Amino acid sequence: MKQWGMTTTLMIFIVISMAEISNGEDPYRFFTWNVTYGDIYPLGVKQQGILINGQFPGPQIDSVTNDNVIVSIYNSLDEPFLITWNGIQQRRNSWQDGVYGTNCPIPSGQNFTYILQVKDQIGSFFYFPSLAFHRAAGGFGGITVSSRPRIPVPFPPPDGDFTILAGDWFKQNHTDLKAILDGGHDLPFPDGLLINGRGSNGFTFTVDQGKTYRFRISNVGLTTSINFRIQGHKMLLVEVEGTHTLQNTYSSLDIHLGQSYSVLVIADQPPQDYYMVVSTRFTSQVLSATSILHYSNSPGTFPAPPPGGPTIQIDWSLNQARSIRQNLTASGPRPNPQGSYHYGMVNFTRTIRLANSAPVINGKQRYAVNSVSFIPADTPLKIADYFKISGVFSIGTISDSPTGGGGYLQTSVMAADFRAFAEIVFENSEDTVQSWHIDGHFFFVVGMDGGPWSADSRTSYNLRDGISRSTVQVYPNSWTALYVPMDNVGMWNIRSQNWARQYLGQQFYLRVYSPVNSWRDEYPIPKNAITCGRASGRKTRPL
Repeated sequence: MKQWGMTTTLMIFIVISMAEISNGEDPYRFFTWNVTYGDIYPLGVKQQGILINGQFPGPQIDSVTNDNVIVSIYNSLDEPFLITWNGIQQRRNSWQDGVYGTNCPIPSGQNFTYILQVKDQIGSFFYFPSLAFHRAAGGFGGITVSSRPRIPVPFPPPDGDFTILAGDWFKQNHTDLKAILDGGHDLPFPDGLLINGRGSNGFTFTVDQGKTYRFRISNVGLTTSINFRIQGHKMLLVEVEGTHTLQNTYSSLDIHLGQSYSVLVIADQPPQDYYMVVSTRFTSQVLSATSILHYSNSPGTFPAPPPGGPTIQIDWSLNQARSIRQNLTASGPRPNPQGSYHYGMVNFTRTIRLANSAPVINGKQRYAVNSVSFIPADTPLKIADYFKISGVFSIGTISDSPTGGGGYLQTSVMAADFRAFAEIVFENSEDTVQSWHIDGHFFFVVGMDGGPWSADSRTSYNLRDGISRSTVQVYPNSWTALYVPMDNVGMWNIRSQNWARQYLGQQFYLRVYSPVNSWRDEYPIPKNAITCGRASGRKTRPL
C-alpha cells in the first residue's frame, strides 16, 4: 500500500501537530494498526471478521493518565471505517471521537491518525468500530489507563492484570445482520457468547496460588446483558469505568451492554482448574460460555460443573446496581479525593427526560428517543458545524421530554450550554433492559427504580456517593436518573448500547456550545481531519 511508505513523514507531521494541543511533559504512545478482513471461527463456523494487525480481538492499548495516545489506522477494508473509544472522554477534542456525527470515515485504502489524550482519566475501557454494522464483525479491543506513579491507588498492586471482553455473538456475517436491519426487521436471538473472541473453554487464565489478580471485564456484545462469575471465588469490585468504587464483594456481577468493571480476585482455593462463566440476563433462553481459571500448580481437574447464575431476576440486579457506589476517600486521576466534587450540592438548571421506544415507521422497525428516530446526515455534524454549512442539521430537533407520539425520522441534535449542570432521566416503558452511553462526559447515577419517574422520585436520590461512569442501564418499566456536568465542548453522541437499536435510530447528538472561541474550551479542527459530504474539498488549517 502506498501509505505504508509515508510512515516516517507521517510521524513527523503528527509530532508537530501534537505540540500544539498537548502538554509536552506527557508521554506519547504510538500504535500503528492495519485493519483487514479475515476468516474467524469463534463459534466453530467460518465468518468474515474484522482484524487489527491480524488479531481478533484487536491489540490492547495500555496507557497512563494524561498520556498522548497516537493511533495510526490503515483501512485495508473495501469500505469506509471508523473506530470509537468507549468511555475515553476526549477532553476539548470531540474531533477524535470516532463516530459519524463527528468524523468523516476513513476511506478504503487510506490512513487516518487519531491523536488522543487520556486526560485526567484512569480505569478500564474498550474501543470498537462505529460505522455500518462493523461491530458485529469484531475490531474491538481493551483500553487500560493506569494511575500515575505518585497517585495513591486504594488497593495493593495486583500480581497480574487480565482483560476480559465478553458478549453475545451471531454466526451470521455482519453484512447479513445489517441486511436484516435494513429490511426493517429486528435481529434474531444471538447464537452464543464469546470470551476474548472464543467460545466455551477457548481461553485460559493462569494464576499462581495465593496471589491476587485484577480482571477488567467489559460487555462488548450487541444485544444482551451478561452475568460474570468465577467458580469458587469472590470478586472485590474496585473500579467502574474510571471511578474507584466502594470495595464490596460479589459472587457474580451483572454487566450491561457497553459497561466495564474491574475486580480483584485472590487465588485462594485448592489448586485445581475453575470455570469462569458468562451467561445472558433477562432472556427467556439463557446462553452461557466458559473460560478456565488455571492454577499453575493444578493437576487439571475441575471441582464441579460450572456454577449457575441469575437469569431473569430484576430486583436482584437492581439491588446490586444500587450497591455500586464511589469510594469517596480514594484519589482519582489527580491526588485529591474523588468525593471532593460534591455533585449533590450543585443546583441543576435543566431536566432532560429521554424515553426509548420501538415505533414502526414507513412499514419498517425503527427505534427512537422521545419519538425521534435518528438518521445520519450526508455530512458529519461536527464538520458541518465547524464550516457553518447550513441545512445539515438543526438545533432543537429533539425535545427535552417525551412527546407521547409514535415516531418520525430526523437528524436529531440537542443544544446544551457549556458548564451547565443537568438532570437527565432515562425512562423505559418497554419490557426489556436498556443501556445508554454519553460520549465525552461522565455522569453521576443518582437513582433508579421501577414505575414512572416524577418529581417526587428525587426524594430517593443518592446525593452523596452515586457512582460516576459513562454507561448506565435502565431496567424494564423503570427509570434511571443522572446528574451530568456539561463540561466538555463539542458534538457528543448519546446512544443506546444495544447496537441494533443504535443502528436503527436510538441515538442523537448533544451540542455542548461555548460562545468563546478559545483553545481553553475546545481544540481547533485537526490538520489531518478528513472532509467529506458537503465539506468535501474544504481545507482545515494551513500546515
